[in-house]
Amino acid sequence: MKILRLILAGTAFAIIGQAIHVIEAFATMQYYMLPEYWPVWSKIMMPGPGPPGTEFYAASIVFGIVTGTLAAFVYGKVKPALPGKNALNRGFYYGLMLFMVAGLPTTFTMFLLFNVPAGLVAAWTASGLAVHMLGSAAIAKIMG
Repeated sequence: MKILRLILAGTAFAIIGQAIHVIEAFATMQYYMLPEYWPVWSKIMMPGPGPPGTEFYAASIVFGIVTGTLAAFVYGKVKPALPGKNALNRGFYYGLMLFMVAGLPTTFTMFLLFNVPAGLVAAWTASGLAVHMLGSAAIAKIMG
């Protein structure tokens, strides 16, 4: 695997993830603004009432690139075993597989551990599926 493709694929995954999560955050802002849930959010995300600071966005971008690069690395290893006639199909399959193995169990765990509204968990689940599917499709196109 070429390191440049890994980093490019990871960056594409991060960009797609950021875009989807921004849309999701705007659509669910009413949950974030409820005072009864403020103690749930980290001090990085919510240092006070209002939108997150630049530290949160910087950390989100770095974490997104690292996550995307790891997903691209694993894709490169499992690619021969993935079904699909083209990169896009393999990418969608890989994204669904990632979501089923990592995204959905994490969502179930969050619902059990954190005091957040069910509507917010549902939105996180939907946006997580979209990130996994579209981000993995981008990884597959870039990685070949």
